[in-house]
Amino acid sequence: MRPNTLKRRLRAGEVCVGTIIFEFNTSGIARIAAAAGADFLFYDQEHSGWTTDVLRMLFATARAVDTVPLVRVPASQYHLISQALDLGAMGIIVPMVETVEEAQGIVRSAKYPPLGRRGAAFGVAHDDYAGGDVLAKMTSANEETMLVALIETVTGLENVEKIAAVPGIDVVWLGHFDLTASMGIPAQFTDPRYLAAVERIAAAAAAARKPAGFMAGSVDEATVMLKKGYRCVAYWGDLWIYGQGLKNGIDGTRKAAAALASGAARS
Repeated sequence: MRPNTLKRRLRAGEVCVGTIIFEFNTSGIARIAAAAGADFLFYDQEHSGWTTDVLRMLFATARAVDTVPLVRVPASQYHLISQALDLGAMGIIVPMVETVEEAQGIVRSAKYPPLGRRGAAFGVAHDDYAGGDVLAKMTSANEETMLVALIETVTGLENVEKIAAVPGIDVVWLGHFDLTASMGIPAQFTDPRYLAAVERIAAAAAAARKPAGFMAGSVDEATVMLKKGYRCVAYWGDLWIYGQGLKNGIDGTRKAAAALASGAARS
């Protein structure tokens, strides 16, 4: 498996910035994001409904650049995790992680023996269809594969310190919309209970010597979270970035057209 630069940089204490892909499952999206400077791509399978055939194409085309491809699987079942890894994902993001046992199960599903129970298939997509020493490949995959636990429920928050401490979990990620919904305060991001949760997740990650992750919808929001200790930041998602950029362009063009028409009327 190729070196996971994202995992290594985060482990070294660096800040890494990427983006989330919900909608634009094209062969060019990884190269577009890489040209923009993204350290990682967070492909979302949970809400997009993308099949494994879509993931296969996304991971294959991502090989053209150094940006690290991650995927949020729909749930923590073994077959969802192992299939995504065999198709070429360099990291797995699991939603709604709530207990130590679930976090340990994620690690077992993603790691080859003796660290886990991932099924062995080599000379396939994840190792570039190449030959080579099987033990070396297993060792490399166990080291380079990145595992992210999403804290998105009250139960997950209550257990976050223990989840963060599980060996093999590399990043603890705050899922802020789901967490506030679970807390009974959906999207109320100034509520003191949510703000306390933000601090608690960052503290749990720091205590385990692991980075905390977050999706920021603006540079201002990213700055706030960076100050709180979050070092793995996804800058928004493709559909919202596109929608905002398009609206700004259309509104600006209409404003310019109106100004020109007004000027012509006066003359």
